[in-house]
Amino acid sequence: MRIPSAIITGMALAVVLSSCGSGGDSDSPTGPRRPPPKVASLGPFVGECGHVTDDEVRELAGLSQITRVYKNSTGCNWESAGLFAPSVTFASYRGSPIDREKAWVSSVGRDPETVEVAGRPGFQALAPEGNICDFAVQLDDDFFEWSISTGTFTMAGNPCDRARKLAELTIGRLR
Repeated sequence: MRIPSAIITGMALAVVLSSCGSGGDSDSPTGPRRPPPKVASLGPFVGECGHVTDDEVRELAGLSQITRVYKNSTGCNWESAGLFAPSVTFASYRGSPIDREKAWVSSVGRDPETVEVAGRPGFQALAPEGNICDFAVQLDDDFFEWSISTGTFTMAGNPCDRARKLAELTIGRLR
């Protein structure tokens, strides 16, 4: 006798629960509709280390005593031994806004200046002391950046001119 009453109670509960809802048409939105999220279009492949070799980094950066100390899926870093020594960094950012990087560079006291490399927009930002340059180039919804720090090492010329040469090499080798 208990089993039939349990079945009837279960069926009644199922009917009650299935009838619960908003009471309105389930196909109509109940609030403001959000636009679908933007899907970033991938820019060209910038390659490992920006398609630039260790020897090219040494030559174009004007820092003969640097060695690559790391390489990963998004970038590479070359450094000289010692505290406050020169360094060069390449980083690639997929689906990331270049304006966020520009804002960060501004927040640390480097004034971004608009540049163009092979028809592609970007910016360069030189530290007031003239010893650090960030050079970024937009590639569709992506961008890459070359950064040069001279450390306490005195070098002739502007590090942004050297970073630009590295960026031009990367752009010339895009796939």
